[in-house]
Amino acid sequence: MADDEAFSNISGKAISLDCQTHSSFCREFTVSSPKMSIGKVMVYTCSVWLLAYAVFFFTENTAVLSSAILITLTGMMLHIHFVKVDHESLLVIGSLGIQVSSNYASGREVTTFIEMSRIKDIVINEAIIYYLCVLLKEPSEPNVVSSVVPLFQSSKPRLNCLAKVYKSCQEILSKCQ
Repeated sequence: MADDEAFSNISGKAISLDCQTHSSFCREFTVSSPKMSIGKVMVYTCSVWLLAYAVFFFTENTAVLSSAILITLTGMMLHIHFVKVDHESLLVIGSLGIQVSSNYASGREVTTFIEMSRIKDIVINEAIIYYLCVLLKEPSEPNVVSSVVPLFQSSKPRLNCLAKVYKSCQEILSKCQ
């Protein structure tokens, strides 16, 4: 089911939250960021190339133009492949665990699975910003938190969006305990 509520990230940019209920023990949350602006890419590219042309005009060295083209193309490819996340998803399966996925603009996907036996709790933590995180427990000492796994690191949704995901996750976790 699609969500009608409007959400934004910590920078004030619009993001969308899609909540899908697969069963009473399985829900999926997808936070989507806005697509890359072709206008921004063109402005950045044109400004670098104009700067390179100005340097070329005074130095008459064609290596400057070639370098500018290579640097901007390499920079754009690296940004698309390693930095720009299109959407992040959280799949909570009550009996199995949690799957966290990040899909990049290049099509690359990074997925992590956390077994339910390792999960102590899911909380909203406050540092400089609010963020949703999974508390992992130490296998030998179940009352000790061994590590913290932050969720939705790239999209950085605001508290109202995190609260909606948190409440739904807690419903599933409470049914499993």
